Amino acid sequence: MRYLLLLRGINVGGKNKVSMAELKDLILRLGYENVITYINSGNIIFDSTDSIEIVNDKISELLNTYSFKINKVILTQKEYLDEIANLPSWWSSDIYRKDVLFYSNEVEYPSIIERINTMPLNYELVYFGNKAIFWGKLNEKEYLKTSYHKYLIKESFYKFITIRNGRTFDKIAELLNS
Repeated sequence: MRYLLLLRGINVGGKNKVSMAELKDLILRLGYENVITYINSGNIIFDSTDSIEIVNDKISELLNTYSFKINKVILTQKEYLDEIANLPSWWSSDIYRKDVLFYSNEVEYPSIIERINTMPLNYELVYFGNKAIFWGKLNEKEYLKTSYHKYLIKESFYKFITIRNGRTFDKIAELLNS
């Protein structure tokens, strides 16, 4: 089975440095195959016959060897591609910015939905997928007025999500299919 590992908050502003080459080697040592990393922000694809529960346990142990906490999201190829198959029509529109918020197992997804639904959506669109939240910002001029910009970082669940922009989301899909 093909898996996607998304790491949160690594290699940002010179902090929480993780070498992708080193991480790739460590994942290969776990017995996983066809390991691919994409950019320096913690996008890793690999194949394994292990169940997602075993993969989660092994990856958790591996990440615990770092001197700082690394939150993660692990998805199967099917879960990721199912998200793509069910995207709202606005996702393919030419809007200012698109981001995908993937949530970890450390937070209850319904509570995230509930909190976001209380936010005033200003010049933005939100779609709740099965494994991620798709957030579109309509134009650059109004970006600073969006709930995405003003409120998201203040939420208690924020440290349990990892965000990828629309281009990275598309590139990961391409790599999962290669």
